Amino acid sequence: MQAVTMVSPKPPPSPPSLASTQLNIVAVVDVAGILRTGCITGKTALMDNGGDSTGKGTNVLRTVCRQGQVLNWLVYCSDMEKKPDGGWPPLARIVNIVFVHPDGTPQDRKICNDLKVYGGPDKIRSRWTPSYYYWAGSILFELEPGLYPYRLVFEIDTYDPNRKQYFNLDGPALDVTRLDGTTQT
Repeated sequence: MQAVTMVSPKPPPSPPSLASTQLNIVAVVDVAGILRTGCITGKTALMDNGGDSTGKGTNVLRTVCRQGQVLNWLVYCSDMEKKPDGGWPPLARIVNIVFVHPDGTPQDRKICNDLKVYGGPDKIRSRWTPSYYYWAGSILFELEPGLYPYRLVFEIDTYDPNRKQYFNLDGPALDVTRLDGTTQT
C-alpha cells in the first residue's frame, strides 16, 4: 500500500498593512498669479491620491488617511517652463505645516512623527536643474480618529533673487480613521 501525502493548500498572502500605502498631497500653485496679485486666494488647488478624500481641486481638501500612514506633501508650480535665459521661473515651496484647531490657533499636540522637509535644498539648485523636495510625516498610531485641520505656509520666490514672500493657506484637513479603516472608538 502506498502512503498518501496530504498537502495543505497554501494560504493566501497576507494583505499589506492598511497604513503601508503612502498618500501624496499635491498643492498646485500659480506662482505668477500670486506675484501679480499679492494674494494666494484662488491661486492654489490641493489634491491627493486617496480614494475617499473630498474637496479635491480646492483648498478645503479632506484627505482620508489612517493611523500610522505616511503622507507626502508636494508642490507643483503651474509655470515650470525655463525662461528664455535658461533659468527657472520663481518657485513655491512649503516651509511649514501647522496643525490647527478649528479657530485657527495652533495645536499643542503632535499629530505626525518625523514631519519635516526631505529632498534637495535650494542651495544646490542651479539654473539648469530645478530643485525638488517635499514634506513627509507619518500619522501617530495612537492618534484618535477625527478631523485635523492644518495650515500650509508657502515661501514664494520673487523676481528679485534676494526677496521672498510668505503666504498661509488654511482650509485643508486630515480625516484620520483607525488603522483598520473604521472611525469608531
